[in-house]
Amino acid sequence: MTNKYLLHGKLTARDGHRDELANILLEASKLIATAKGCKLYVICKDENDTNSVYVTEIWDNKEDHDNSLKVEGVRELIMKAMPILDGQPTKGHELEILGGAGI
Repeated sequence: MTNKYLLHGKLTARDGHRDELANILLEASKLIATAKGCKLYVICKDENDTNSVYVTEIWDNKEDHDNSLKVEGVRELIMKAMPILDGQPTKGHELEILGGAGI
């Protein structure tokens, strides 16, 4: 399997701000889709967790992921999301892709 870089994370919003956070991340996904090496950038929610939003990303490599933070508009969206987060975001889980459909 060709190595790809997968990052899976959970962001927790302050009470009542999950949908706002999700919308910011969905807006970011449109910008990220233009970044070199982006294979997948998915925003998800769990109906049983009313404050969290999950993000799963697959990139050609970690460098491409890191460079995506330089895409015009991404930093501004990060700054827009920070005040509605419940604490500092934690580092996402870097996972090794073993294979599967679509990979």
